[in-house]
Amino acid sequence: MYSTVITGALQGASAYPVSVEVDISHGLPTLSLVGSLSQEVREAKERVGAALRNAGFHLPPSRITVNLSPADRRKEGTAFDLPIAVGLLAAMNLVPGEKLTNTLFLGELGLDGEIRGVSGVLPIVREAALRGIQQCILPAPNAAEGALISGITVRGAASLQELLSFLQSGEEGEGILPATQLDASRLFQEKAAGRAPDFSEVNGQETAKRGAEIAAAGFHNLLMVGPPGAGKSMIAKRIPGILPPLTLEESLEVTSVYSVAGLLKEGEAMVTRRPFISPHHSITQAALVGGCAIPRPGMISLAHRGVLFLDELPEFQRAALDSLRQPLEEHEIRIARISGTIAYPSDFMLVCAMNPCPCGFYPDAGKCSCTEPQVRRYMGRVSGPILDRIDLCVELQAVDIASLKNSGRGEDSETIRRRVIAAREIQRERFLGTGYRFNADIEAADMERYCALGKAEQEYAEQLYRSLMLSARAYHRILKVARTIADLEGAAQIGVEQLLEASFYRPAQEYWR
Repeated sequence: MYSTVITGALQGASAYPVSVEVDISHGLPTLSLVGSLSQEVREAKERVGAALRNAGFHLPPSRITVNLSPADRRKEGTAFDLPIAVGLLAAMNLVPGEKLTNTLFLGELGLDGEIRGVSGVLPIVREAALRGIQQCILPAPNAAEGALISGITVRGAASLQELLSFLQSGEEGEGILPATQLDASRLFQEKAAGRAPDFSEVNGQETAKRGAEIAAAGFHNLLMVGPPGAGKSMIAKRIPGILPPLTLEESLEVTSVYSVAGLLKEGEAMVTRRPFISPHHSITQAALVGGCAIPRPGMISLAHRGVLFLDELPEFQRAALDSLRQPLEEHEIRIARISGTIAYPSDFMLVCAMNPCPCGFYPDAGKCSCTEPQVRRYMGRVSGPILDRIDLCVELQAVDIASLKNSGRGEDSETIRRRVIAAREIQRERFLGTGYRFNADIEAADMERYCALGKAEQEYAEQLYRSLMLSARAYHRILKVARTIADLEGAAQIGVEQLLEASFYRPAQEYWR
């Protein structure tokens, strides 16, 4: 007796179909699982056996072989329990074969037959829909998540007994496991509404707020340097509120990453706001970029389409910071293992904050107790290659009492966001049909095309290059920031004023020499 059940597995943030093949034949009673399986998948035979017994079914005293195909890809996780159980019941002729046609099963089984939620449902259901599968049977807690994908029927089952009643019934079984209905567009609009930290709550620090606006408009990476309590973290937390809202497609991308990581909250079907991820400086390299023995998305992937905020930048491990180089350039992280290479998306905006010295008050001679070598060693913890990938550096000063006492509210995030969206629209039209999306993406070969300068501007740029002793990379960085400033102002060409402001956002010479 033979049966086949369709399920799915994850490889990074993407999914692929898996066939659970069950064969029951004469021989010594045994249940074997094959197909390049991890330990938790091998343990499925114990969970499935107990769940079937408690549901009133007993496996025959025969040789049972279960193969998870393709056998050359490693399978991990507990989501194969349910398809294995269904395959066994089908091979025992207890489930009609037509009920398994074009249906994907996914879920973990408790020993009492409960069908428990699993991670990675969204990318698996999306892949199933792309391959023309008509129906997915998921754990009840994951049904809303799977129903985000249109063009496929999703049903949520709470227990093995409930699922068997559905599979063994005829047309009247529709009432046992009704299809989960979800309007992804409507849910997205409802969830996206809500109050977020607002820039109107920030008193003073106009230069830093301007730098944050420019960074958001051109998707530039930003570094803020200032003493403790100056408002660096406060400003960073408000940057997602001035970025353009997530589109539905971006929301599904982010939700897929959180689904793979198993971080979707109870009752939460999708992520509707841009992520803001702020790891502690003690984080390991593997936790930051992803990996470990069983690869999982790291913090940079959880920040996909949002902001990765690194507070106390020099306190991070040097290896962890340097591991950001490739993701910042390629917008994805590839993790190599013996079994293959896994890719996770990591298209994020990097925002960093740091003190100017170990005590935090350099160059205020009245407060700073650090020696010059101590300051240099502290700042030197941030490598040159990472600084080369940061387009804007702004300095913050301690907030004076006059700013704190100011009762008038500053410009709110919605007003700033409108300017950012207008600048992003200019960039969208400019880069239509190219591989670029934002001004920060422009490569050196296309600088003359997208950051063209007039005669007066070219002469001024040459003066900046010589007087500031710029490298070619630093010079191009100034041009890209100037292009974003011009977009914010609605200017077709870069002017001297934009070049002057862009040069102001270079890392201060007293910090990095």
